[in-house]
Amino acid sequence: MPPLPKKKTAKARRNRRRSHLALGKIHLVECPRCHHKHLPHHVCPNCGYYAGRKVVEVEEEE
Repeated sequence: MPPLPKKKTAKARRNRRRSHLALGKIHLVECPRCHHKHLPHHVCPNCGYYAGRKVVEVEEEE
């Protein structure tokens, strides 16, 4: 037989254990070239630049 808990876990104890699982705010930085927000250390999805270099070719929207 698998081991089973002897007592029911209280909601307060369960919620305290899960307190660190909450999602945090997403931190965005401004692109120095086009001034759009993007994730830090990622290529800008608007202009395709990273660290001052063109990395990705981005299609222009009309």
